[in-house]
Amino acid sequence: MHYVSGTDRDQQVLFPEVLDDYVGEDNPVRFIDAFVDSLDLEALGFRHARLGEMGRPPYDPGDLLRLYVYGYLHRIRSSRKLEQETHRNVELMWLLRRLRPDFKTIADFRRDNTKAIRQVCREFTVLCKRLDLFAGELVAIDGSKFRASNSKQRNFRGKDLRRLVRRIDQRIAEYLGALDKEDEAETEMSGPGCPDLRQRIEALRSERDEYQGLLEGLEKSGKQQVSLTDPDSRLMKSGMRTEVSYNVQTAVEAKHKLIVAHDVTNRVNDLHALGSMASKAKAELGVEGLTVVADRGYYNASEIRACVDAGVTPLVAKPQISGSWQPGLFRKDDFTYDESRDCYRCPAGKVLRYCSKGKKRGRWYRHYRTAACGGCELKTQCTRSRHGRKIERWEHEEVLEEMARRLADRPKVMNQRAMLSEHPFGTTKRWMDQGYFLLRGLEKVATEWSMTVLAYNLKRVIRIVGVPRMIAALG
Repeated sequence: MHYVSGTDRDQQVLFPEVLDDYVGEDNPVRFIDAFVDSLDLEALGFRHARLGEMGRPPYDPGDLLRLYVYGYLHRIRSSRKLEQETHRNVELMWLLRRLRPDFKTIADFRRDNTKAIRQVCREFTVLCKRLDLFAGELVAIDGSKFRASNSKQRNFRGKDLRRLVRRIDQRIAEYLGALDKEDEAETEMSGPGCPDLRQRIEALRSERDEYQGLLEGLEKSGKQQVSLTDPDSRLMKSGMRTEVSYNVQTAVEAKHKLIVAHDVTNRVNDLHALGSMASKAKAELGVEGLTVVADRGYYNASEIRACVDAGVTPLVAKPQISGSWQPGLFRKDDFTYDESRDCYRCPAGKVLRYCSKGKKRGRWYRHYRTAACGGCELKTQCTRSRHGRKIERWEHEEVLEEMARRLADRPKVMNQRAMLSEHPFGTTKRWMDQGYFLLRGLEKVATEWSMTVLAYNLKRVIRIVGVPRMIAALG
């Protein structure tokens, strides 16, 4: 019995004479090559898509684009690692015709073509439509936090800066007190401790000035926090942790779990993302009507109304508890609205009639009250106000009520939402190892996410359709 043995290192091996023999007909690099070749790089806005008459000839932007698409598809995003792969990866030798650009050229291409690269992702979405991979009926919208290239130690909120300034002031006061004690004891100022204390005080004062400057700049800008390495990144809650991150948004189509629209923001929550993401998804699919489903984090009356105005049917779960609700009291849902009489009926059977109108957070509300609260036996379960219970009704409240009825008719749609929207995030963060960004700045980060989305969609379409059919669809 012997182990499986390999070939002797001194044995002569006859490799294929042509590089093309190393790449099978169903190898994804053949589609990458054909896909990039089908693009109008000049129309998309790539630099050097048209050669100048003078100067050193640059690399073809198509070749560098091929390199990046291949890299993101195979979990290689670093420009230095991509340079290494061009020296040893047979598939890349075939794809680039043995070109070996240096890492600086590779990095500069991504930096200088941010908008054009994002357009490439849209071109692949057009190809997916040509392959009939979208049903165009249901889309799940969701967001996830992806770590930015900025540590938590380099992110400061206003309260953090004020605490640091106070702490430094205390330490400076302690050091000055120590110097005063030495002066009182008439010790020599050239002693070993005094110069050291003075240096520490100067260092602390310099550090304090830096923090104070950051605090003043933060107060002038009206922002809540500042990041020093990547100024556009923000400290966000992600599960049980807080990380300096970006908020990544996706709209996933139900037929094959392909991402049809995406965005990157530095907003810490999803409250203002529903309308824009739904409109993008509808435009990309090119449909007259579309149903979008999202979780409770997207429940925003104005955004839901914007979806309806855009011809989109929203299905958003309502938060369990309103921000104005007090424990132990009836909720607004316990009151029944009578549209024909424009009034509410409370759990005790009393009628709350329209009494006034007001504006709050940019939205108009109608107010309803009743004079029967004073002697009501359920008042302790309804309100603690001596003026009785007041119900506020948004001027477009019927939009929310209609959505609640649709959700009641489709009780399983929220489970479907989770299966659709969580799948791409799990794949990109775990399998593709792209749950963090290498680039800095919102525009560059958005470009990097576009490459990740392209790689995710490309991976799925290869499984669904196959490389030969994808190449044939390019025409």
